[in-house]
Amino acid sequence: MNGNSTVRVGIESGDRQVVAHVGLHALGAFADRLGLGARLSEQIPWAGERPPVHDRGTVLTQAMLMLAGGGESCADIEHLRAQVRLFGPVPSDSTLYRTITALDPATLGRLGTAMAETRARVWDRADASAGPVVLDIDASLIQVHSENKVGTAPNFKRGFGFHPMFCFADATGEALAAILRPGNATSNDAGDHLHVLDTAIGQLPTGLAAGHRPSNDPDIAARPVVVRTDSAGCSHPFVFGCRARNVGFAVVARRNARIHGAIANLPVGDDRWLPAVRANGEERTDAFVCELTDLIDLDGWPDGTRLIVRREPRHPGAQHSLFPSEEFRYWGHYTDQPDSPVHSDLFMRAHAHVEDHIRRLKGSGLCRFPFADLDANRAWLTLVCMAADLVRWFQLLCCHGELAVAEPKRLRWTLWHTPARVIRKAGRDIVRILDGWPTTRDLFDAYQHITAIT
Repeated sequence: MNGNSTVRVGIESGDRQVVAHVGLHALGAFADRLGLGARLSEQIPWAGERPPVHDRGTVLTQAMLMLAGGGESCADIEHLRAQVRLFGPVPSDSTLYRTITALDPATLGRLGTAMAETRARVWDRADASAGPVVLDIDASLIQVHSENKVGTAPNFKRGFGFHPMFCFADATGEALAAILRPGNATSNDAGDHLHVLDTAIGQLPTGLAAGHRPSNDPDIAARPVVVRTDSAGCSHPFVFGCRARNVGFAVVARRNARIHGAIANLPVGDDRWLPAVRANGEERTDAFVCELTDLIDLDGWPDGTRLIVRREPRHPGAQHSLFPSEEFRYWGHYTDQPDSPVHSDLFMRAHAHVEDHIRRLKGSGLCRFPFADLDANRAWLTLVCMAADLVRWFQLLCCHGELAVAEPKRLRWTLWHTPARVIRKAGRDIVRILDGWPTTRDLFDAYQHITAIT
């Protein structure tokens, strides 16, 4: 019996016809078709008599490809640099380093404008323009194993590093906004919540953002915007800030005596308790939902605020409950949306999608802040979010089936790092994908979708 897991071969170097990142070439071709690099170039000023050797918009786009492929530092750009026949002239790691460290806050703001313009084009093609725009805000701890990075601090989990806050578009999973905060930054800072909310609204297509800024007339709003947060957003300054922006809210409720009293006065078998539903619409037999708005004093909250509570059996490892009970776990949220209690509960539970979005970022460079300078790490965070959005756009417009929702690790194994051979035919380079590669058909389809983008 042959117990070897590989075939014994000799090893040589020197073949220039082999390429290893065909899927990343497709992602780059997609970015070029959208005009992303050109838009970024327009927003990055350069000093001197002549433009730099490497166009800065192209440098950032190629850095996004590097992050999508699993890169975690500027040095990882060298893996694309070796693929000249796919990516052309790729900058060195030192050029990428200088480019990122030169991105000051004003330039990052202009890059956000370029991303918003491209996003509007993608949403138009993806038909992401129906129904309310749902935004999700959450923060996540990022451990940093160095005390030499400016802006880091200990966190409440006895770790050390950063505590960035994000705002995502629920329909597409895009990271619309992110702010880099020290590890000891509080989770319930209403100012930070409103800052990422305003930045996220600024990333929406112009027609959707209108009517949702503090100075806007609410009557000009074309579509409603609703923001969801965990209990960190359960504060009066935040919800009144949402109301000032004509933005609906749904925030997880915190424990307090008034909620305890309302639940205690409502028998378990009361007719108010309605069966909860799953995401597929199927009723649950063990979980129930009830509205307690008329049983609790909501003075101090915006007009129209409601309290929705869900009850389900306690299970090992369950998070804290709104109401002390040995039999049930109670979980609730405040909202100003008019849905029925059951559908309001279902809508709020979908806030859990934010964990998937953050996990994708952590799998694409978020866990590594390679600079000591705070502004450079802010630029890195922005670049990580831009790269993640580019991937999500590609999945929306060029992928189907499981690849349309695949996470970074699977995309790398199955798509980005597809091996191939480059040949010269009829005066142009032709990429021949390895026989038997599982996603060959998906790559062909992706290139066809890219060609169809106008």
